Amino acid sequence: MMESPHSFQVKSAIHMNSIWRNRTFLSLFTAYTLSIFGGTFHTIALNIWVLKTYDSATLMSVILITHLVVTTCFSSIAGTAADRMNRKKMMWISDLIRCVLVIGMAIAIAVQSPFWVIILLTALTALSGLFKAPAFNASLIDVVGKEKIQTAAGAMSLADNIARTLGFAVGGVIVAAYGGVTAILIDAFMFFLSVILVLIVKDFPEHREALSAKTSFKEDFITGFTYIWKEPFARAITILSPMLILFFTTSLMIIQVMAIKEWNASPIEFGLIEASIPLGYMAGAGLIMFLGKRLAHRGVFIIGSMIGLGPLYMLLGGIESATVGIPLILLVGFMFSFCTLLVNVILRLEVSSTLQGRVFGIIGALTSVLPPAGLAIASFFTDKFGGGSVLFTCGLSLFVIGIVCWVFLKDIRRYE
Repeated sequence: MMESPHSFQVKSAIHMNSIWRNRTFLSLFTAYTLSIFGGTFHTIALNIWVLKTYDSATLMSVILITHLVVTTCFSSIAGTAADRMNRKKMMWISDLIRCVLVIGMAIAIAVQSPFWVIILLTALTALSGLFKAPAFNASLIDVVGKEKIQTAAGAMSLADNIARTLGFAVGGVIVAAYGGVTAILIDAFMFFLSVILVLIVKDFPEHREALSAKTSFKEDFITGFTYIWKEPFARAITILSPMLILFFTTSLMIIQVMAIKEWNASPIEFGLIEASIPLGYMAGAGLIMFLGKRLAHRGVFIIGSMIGLGPLYMLLGGIESATVGIPLILLVGFMFSFCTLLVNVILRLEVSSTLQGRVFGIIGALTSVLPPAGLAIASFFTDKFGGGSVLFTCGLSLFVIGIVCWVFLKDIRRYE
């Protein structure tokens, strides 16, 4: 018996509105979440080991700098590779290499290897990870389709925040109970599971025309920069995204300093402050995910939220109580989700997936440079003038930049 037109339309609507029926997405989503979750174990274990073994915050910062240098130097190269090669293969090979390297890290820590070995393994692990991120990001729109990309991006952001929050909490318990080596081996196991989840994907979309292109790697690498320079929309996103991360990370650091030095926050209040940003972000990402295509005028939300963050930072710079600050910090996380998540959505919608690897790679390189520079400058002035004054200045600067973006970045502002 044939289905009625109404029944068919209902089933089609359910299918169109659900990303959880897509087995390819589910496998990649789970693999991505497990990688993030395991990575938090690795981070905690390695930082604690360095501090206990060498009693040096400087050496701990060397690990962070190693990540930043590798990302800055090789992110664009990895993005170009993602646009030329089989992306599924890139993802599972990247995770397999990281699995082996992380096992090597656990062994190195267990036998108390020299610090240069730890740095070398850190650099190689970071380098291999660079090849997975653009391959995954550039494939997402082909996996779920344009109709579902906003919901999928929201789901990924929620999973990222939940995995990091739970990972740091559980990772700390694992390190305390069983030691850093065990925690790092759990990270290796998560990468191994990620490899399996990517390998079992059967219907993985690939751009055969990109794979069979006759252009050289150098030509494709240059094409990425040329495209961003000539295409107004891509250029606007490439400017806006690192700028948002710059002000966000800088302001977050200042808030943490103010919480201790100026607000005299209790441990409970400081914990709530640390939790407010991810909770606010998850609330915003959840709302964006729920609204899906019903969320209109996305460009207005992006730049409007950016402008709105400025006064929030200015208010935070003037208050003297953690109790008053926590709701405002929660709102910062909420508004920040509308800036960054929607930017990623429209990037995936408007930039050809054959170029997305390069665009994500270039943005990743810029993002790895600007925030550390901002943190260094803000730290200097915070020590000199106090956190409140510097945070107020950051808020005012972001407000002015937001107004400038509203006027000049018309392609984004008018985006529906």
